[in-house]
Amino acid sequence: MSFLDNLKKKASAVIGAQKEDSSVKSFTFESIPTTLDELKALPGADLKDPFAVAALGVLALNMYPVDKDTCCAMLDFLMGPKPLSTYDKQFLKDRFADFDYVPRSYFEGATPANNYEPAEPFTIKVSENPYSRDNISDGYLTLYLTSGGADSPRPIALRTKASTGEWFLNGVPAILAGIRKPASADPWA
Repeated sequence: MSFLDNLKKKASAVIGAQKEDSSVKSFTFESIPTTLDELKALPGADLKDPFAVAALGVLALNMYPVDKDTCCAMLDFLMGPKPLSTYDKQFLKDRFADFDYVPRSYFEGATPANNYEPAEPFTIKVSENPYSRDNISDGYLTLYLTSGGADSPRPIALRTKASTGEWFLNGVPAILAGIRKPASADPWA
């Protein structure tokens, strides 16, 4: 066996191990909640499942272009003891000033080709990788969301409140990073 064959075999074993260690959960919603009470009525709103909290965060962000105040109220709920700061609110305003399609890109079927129009019902996949729990002893977990406009999954940080076992968003900047433009806004499409 040549050196390159041996290297390929080892690489395949590592890739296979990562796939086996990865965990993916899908969440399907008939509609996007338009009020905080509707969000709180959804499965996972008990905040016990960090994967569900990440998915609910995507739903909340999709409200920003429609109703900023409702979006912020939803995010405050999902962020728990550390609600949105003035800086966080300004970040959201800046991020949504140029485009509103990034949160939609996390729904299955939403791609640049279809202007990030998701398939209904709305499905969000949340995953973890072998490094997601590196800071779990400190109460932190990093999960990943797949965007139809990005080449790799985007991290979303969560933190647990040990006294209640609840999980909360620990910010959302990474999932609002730029992605490929929708076809309608891309002169080269």
